[in-house]
Amino acid sequence: MMKKRKLGIIGGSGLYKMVGFEKAKWKKINTPWGKPSDEILLANLGKEEICFIPRHSRGHKISPSNINFRANIDAMKQLGVTDIISVSAVGSLKENLEPGKFVIVDQFIDRTFSRIKTFFNEDIVAHVSMAQPTSKGLSKCCEAALKKLNIKYQVGGTYVVMEGPQFSTLAESNLYRSWRADVIGMTNMPEAKLAREAEIRYCTVAMVTDYDCWHPDHDEVDVSMVVQTLMKNAANAQNMIKEIIKTFKNYSVEKDPANDCLDVAIITDAKLRTKKTIKKLKNIAGRVLNKK
Repeated sequence: MMKKRKLGIIGGSGLYKMVGFEKAKWKKINTPWGKPSDEILLANLGKEEICFIPRHSRGHKISPSNINFRANIDAMKQLGVTDIISVSAVGSLKENLEPGKFVIVDQFIDRTFSRIKTFFNEDIVAHVSMAQPTSKGLSKCCEAALKKLNIKYQVGGTYVVMEGPQFSTLAESNLYRSWRADVIGMTNMPEAKLAREAEIRYCTVAMVTDYDCWHPDHDEVDVSMVVQTLMKNAANAQNMIKEIIKTFKNYSVEKDPANDCLDVAIITDAKLRTKKTIKKLKNIAGRVLNKK
């Protein structure tokens, strides 16, 4: 039997707060992995309570490489979140993905190199599948919301996650285009991998702000260019999220790859799993590790 569903929102660049919600309050959450990016905003839209965290903290104080992704996901899990919508600003690698367009991402290429990418790196080892890294049910929900709001979007797309915080060189941008990737950003890995390890369903909606640096008819990307488009995208993102909150439970996730994925992922002999690590993983993997 599927447990009660609860939606979490991770806001990227330009999306630091939620407006138009009731009973809104910021809550401090402690995790075994340190502090999350910020306090978690608990707020209601109708009867639905959602959890929101600004990935870079309010005021954009945290660089992509310094985001405590493990703490963010653990905090969401503690609050009962079962489904995450990740909203992220990205550059476009394709002509038809112009600034202002939204992309419902279904694949990632992880090019990050200085981030801890798993909860299972002490005493207990687990290997989860990332073949299908996003939730089809949540993706369909996002598509319906964007369609209803008449926001330009593309269903499906590959997101290259670079380390940053610098933008791409021209050679890199052209390389990623040769891979037929769609968009490029700095934050959805290891976020998506950690959500999978936490058995939380995950979907990325990427908001295009620029053409990176490959396009001969557009200036190379800079912060002022990104911010200008972000402000326009943020209002659309807020409206999209409100529509998703109203309808996400109507979309089936019974066969989602995140569901109970740890049942077949943990490989370490039960006799060798230390009490210290089991305790540290209680929020993420307690369902499996505490089985009798």
